[in-house]
Amino acid sequence: MHRLLTAIVFIFIASIAFGQTRSVFIEELTSYEIRDAMAAGKTSAIIFAGGLEQNGPHMALAKHNVIARYAAGQIAERLGNALVYPIVPFSPAGDPIAKTGHMRFPGTVSLSSEVFLGVMRQAAQSAAAAGFKNIFLMGDHGQGQSELRVAAESVDADWRAKGTRVYYVSDVNTKAGQQIAAYLKEKNIVAGGHAAVAETSQVMFLDQNKSLIHADKFAVSAAGPETTTGVGGNPAPATAELGRQFLEFKITAAIDQIKALMAQK
Repeated sequence: MHRLLTAIVFIFIASIAFGQTRSVFIEELTSYEIRDAMAAGKTSAIIFAGGLEQNGPHMALAKHNVIARYAAGQIAERLGNALVYPIVPFSPAGDPIAKTGHMRFPGTVSLSSEVFLGVMRQAAQSAAAAGFKNIFLMGDHGQGQSELRVAAESVDADWRAKGTRVYYVSDVNTKAGQQIAAYLKEKNIVAGGHAAVAETSQVMFLDQNKSLIHADKFAVSAAGPETTTGVGGNPAPATAELGRQFLEFKITAAIDQIKALMAQK
């Protein structure tokens, strides 16, 4: 009897360990660990696009990528059945030949619409080929959202008959953006746009090493695509607590939409 109980306990502990994963980020796992995680139920893949672009004199270029990695990891952890592909670090950010948009400032990397669409399609195809059954495409950068939708629809059409679905999760950008704007309005804070209070607050919350935000270099200019300072508004009211709330909007909006999409299957 004692041996039987010992065997049962061993099997129970082993089953728990089997279901656990060292990390939700596949780049930190071996292919064997990914295989075992998928066998234990992690059959969803998150492919999140960030971006590398100027953010004025006060904020490092890593903004979108830092936000995307944190949000993707939190979404996967809370869903419990997902792994995260490496953050796609580039997105459409202006014409490098005509030097429009953020390409007017050094450091920005911009992909054309066609290239960005192709990268997202092939990343989704790779996840499908790996055996993931549900693949979610989303992005933190405003530009590129339509390409994410087209990429998801395209790969979904190719793989649906094989039992794999691919979805575009728009709410992490659009719905969360609306919630952030409403929250700032309620607090009587002017939202602004690029690199202003909302984005600065999120990076401020995530900037554990205090190396990404330079509060002594806040610049202000009118919101718009061709700002003179590289900042579309006023980042000065930014706080880490605002950033925590705004990131929670993004994470919750994405999870709610994913759950709704799964309920429609």
